[in-house]
Amino acid sequence: MPARPFTADDFRPHPLLRSAHMMTLFPRLWPRPDALQGVPVVERLFSVEPDTQVLGACSWQPEPKRHRTLLVIHGLEGCHESHYMEAMAGKGWRAGLNVVRLNQRTCGGTEHLTPTLYHSGLSGDLCAVVTELMEKDGLQDIWVAGFSMGGQLALKMAGEVGTSLPALRGIFAVCPNLDPPSVIVALERPANRFYQGHFLRKLKERIRRKAQVLPHRYATTSLNRITGIRAFDHLYTAPEFGFSSAEDYYGRVGASHVVHEIRVPTVILTAQDDPIIPFHSFQIDAIRQNPAIRLVAPRHGGHCGFIQRANGTEDRYWAENRIIDSVRAA
Repeated sequence: MPARPFTADDFRPHPLLRSAHMMTLFPRLWPRPDALQGVPVVERLFSVEPDTQVLGACSWQPEPKRHRTLLVIHGLEGCHESHYMEAMAGKGWRAGLNVVRLNQRTCGGTEHLTPTLYHSGLSGDLCAVVTELMEKDGLQDIWVAGFSMGGQLALKMAGEVGTSLPALRGIFAVCPNLDPPSVIVALERPANRFYQGHFLRKLKERIRRKAQVLPHRYATTSLNRITGIRAFDHLYTAPEFGFSSAEDYYGRVGASHVVHEIRVPTVILTAQDDPIIPFHSFQIDAIRQNPAIRLVAPRHGGHCGFIQRANGTEDRYWAENRIIDSVRAA
């Protein structure tokens, strides 16, 4: 990590976006069409299990082995084309990094690359990609940045592998849902009806696309009766992966079970006012007592928002900029 790590006090929220909901929604409503301007992109498939591949959008430096690599993974129902994913690739590549934007299973138009769905506990996929980049590509300086569900996967992987991936140098987890039982309760609150409705619509659309590829495996007859993510996970996610129920799934996959085993330098960046991820999920001994983990938690920031006031030296996306600066200075 950099000699002078960034802190929660460094974040100066935009004065018009102190509301957690405004901070959360603003980035999704503000397009950044030039994020990848001039950035090379090569698509690549990574095999993570038999019959299952995930798609990476890779932006390589001219001599990749001579540069650090940033592997970025998106959140629930995102993909490599999500605004923050493209922005991370553009900023990272211009800063001299290799950047790989990794899709979770079925995401980014890849329903045909796997018979399964994806879920919050598939950290083995991320481990397989890091392993391939290390062993096949010879990359020895790999950093992982995950947003929301992607942050949960990054933390879970880091806890599971310990020091067994020597090329893995550090983790950045932005607003990770490391305690799924508390997150689903938060999503079900009336104030978060918009977020749950948005995610649920996207999840239903994914099942319909999967049914077009594998009609014998994915039935759509029950979709219209599903009114919440918990019910969706009970009917689709849990049985798909051998969990007995949605509650069994939520209770078993959280990175909170393994963060005490993390041994690589790790930054958890979250906002105390995140409307989706309860702040109390980070106030646990497994995080407090692990010297490898640094929790950075500004009072404001929403869910993966962190829009800062103008400072004349960079754009307003504070979290993105701090990650890029930290990897470059490591």
